[in-house]
Amino acid sequence: MQRINYILVRLLQLIPVALGITIILFFVVRMIPGDPALIRLGIRATPEAVENVRRQMGLDKPVIVQYGIFMAKLVKFDFGNSLLYATPVSDLIAERLPRTVTLAVYATLISIILTVPLAMVAAFKKDQPVDQVIRVTFMVALGMPQFWIGTVLLMIFSVRLSIFPVSGFGDNFKDTLWHLFLPALTLAMSQSSWLVRSLRSDIINVMKSDYVDFARAKGLRERFVYLRHILRNALLPTVTILGLNFGKLLGGSVVVEKIFSLPGMGTLMIDAIFSRDYVVIQAITFFFAILVILINLITDLLYSVLDPRVTLG
Repeated sequence: MQRINYILVRLLQLIPVALGITIILFFVVRMIPGDPALIRLGIRATPEAVENVRRQMGLDKPVIVQYGIFMAKLVKFDFGNSLLYATPVSDLIAERLPRTVTLAVYATLISIILTVPLAMVAAFKKDQPVDQVIRVTFMVALGMPQFWIGTVLLMIFSVRLSIFPVSGFGDNFKDTLWHLFLPALTLAMSQSSWLVRSLRSDIINVMKSDYVDFARAKGLRERFVYLRHILRNALLPTVTILGLNFGKLLGGSVVVEKIFSLPGMGTLMIDAIFSRDYVVIQAITFFFAILVILINLITDLLYSVLDPRVTLG
């Protein structure tokens, strides 16, 4: 019952947060240089034609009036029509959002697969050569921008070695995993750099705890002590970092999708920015913001499940 009340309270708190997001989002987008009507018609368009298109887009009205129209449509989940694609934005999001979420989830899984065993090895071999190699490797990866990592992986494994596809999303589940491996690995590398350092430190601290010594004194198998007492308790801060970084993964997908020519939300966002497609920019940013908030809520709930000592208040 306490968990249900907590979820309801957090969902109610989402309303003013979402309202604040729409206010900031709407007015910041309007500060982007360039006239959408002029970009749509071209530099040779006559002033009369530009003004006519501005009127059709509703850009001739005061900004406050435009915001009122935007909110009236948003309440009905109507994001309007894209200025670039001339189709409902909801259709574009419904088509591309699953692809971006799939990429982010895939990257998260890869980062977990990389993080857990490497962090355990680094912690159990503290200050030994293998620990130093792991720490230095991920420290270097932390300093590399995602677009550089993605470009290098693309040039080596797709262009030169022809192991992975250069672009595309795939036609089925297995094909999608194959197409998305390099983009997901690109996103996972930067996230794993934080996670390995954090989890390694947490494992070392947990290994010094009294309950770990007590578990070993009872004669429990070392594997059981590692999994049940050390790893489970050390993973709690990592779960929080994963939840907080999921939004960073979504943001990183904007660049990574463009590098690998993936038809997702990131590519749609960049195209919308260059074409001054206000409607699409607003809708994508709003969806990303709400999605990040919901992921943080799920993270809090998962934290309480992993550690019964944590109370939801």
